Amino acid sequence: MSYNPQTEMLRRMEHADFAYRIGDKETLPEWQTRARARLLERLGLPLEKVAPETRIEWTREEDGYTETRFVFKSEKDVFVPCHLLLPSNSSGGKLPLIICLQGHSTGMHISLGRPVYPGDAESIAGDRDFARQAVRRGQAALAIEQRGFGECGGTPKGPDCHQVAMQALLLGRTLIGERVWDVSRAIDAVCEAFPQIDETRIAVMGNSGGGTATIYAAAVNERITAAMPSCAICGFLPSIGAQKHCVCNYIPGIMKDFDMAELCGLVAPRPLVIVTGREDPIFPAWSATEQFEIARDRYYARANAQNRICQVIGEGGHRFYAEEGWAAFDRLTGWKESKK
Repeated sequence: MSYNPQTEMLRRMEHADFAYRIGDKETLPEWQTRARARLLERLGLPLEKVAPETRIEWTREEDGYTETRFVFKSEKDVFVPCHLLLPSNSSGGKLPLIICLQGHSTGMHISLGRPVYPGDAESIAGDRDFARQAVRRGQAALAIEQRGFGECGGTPKGPDCHQVAMQALLLGRTLIGERVWDVSRAIDAVCEAFPQIDETRIAVMGNSGGGTATIYAAAVNERITAAMPSCAICGFLPSIGAQKHCVCNYIPGIMKDFDMAELCGLVAPRPLVIVTGREDPIFPAWSATEQFEIARDRYYARANAQNRICQVIGEGGHRFYAEEGWAAFDRLTGWKESKK
């Protein structure tokens, strides 16, 4: 007989009924309305909205792009630093925007492809220089410093999520919710301050913790028109339920209502590329595929949009797979070929 309470908790998670899974006779829009409201409640959102008061700190020319460093106000007395990269060879039309969310790392300089601390080069080598990849493809890229990372509470050794996540819980909030709020407010700030951005083509991408923020942000914010989470989509039980993960992954009561497939369902019918590492030990590929198939067959199918969600599997571990991911992204969105 086991006296370890984890045994019973795992059993309960195994039999979770996901009360907000779509009903057989429910239309997708009907379900999304009630499910999105419930998810916002679980995340502790919305927060108090304030004017972004965007402050540009500097602009400089780099090889192939112009980079602007700016800071905006996300909520009262909370400021978020960002870097916006605009391709130099733009035809002059409006640019799609790729919002780049680094995973658990030393900060957003990883997305910019700039090693600062020991270990950064190895992190970047896993195709994690998202902003640099996007701008070289001719798209605008926005690197955001997430709460608990880099300049927003991190350390040279890595992120420091624990205390800020616990503080959020004490206040009836969640750290994921706060990060999602920052993404939404960043969209407001960029679209207000930079007329080059096409507000109808805004995507979010990220790996690991950045992938987690990506799927939650896309689930609650319909201004996000495409998403590419990497090494983050997985059933809650085999990933954060059965394994030890950073506390920033946890949302009180989430498994009573949703599994990851439901979060994907809230993105439907918008393009969604799920990137998976076949050997990823902390977000197992078999579960990622299971969640993808549920999302495709139960949610995207309700909108006859099964061709707008896909999973790509890289032959390796917990990292981004740029070649496979961007090829699928281009196929689902058509943004790289289109001119606006």
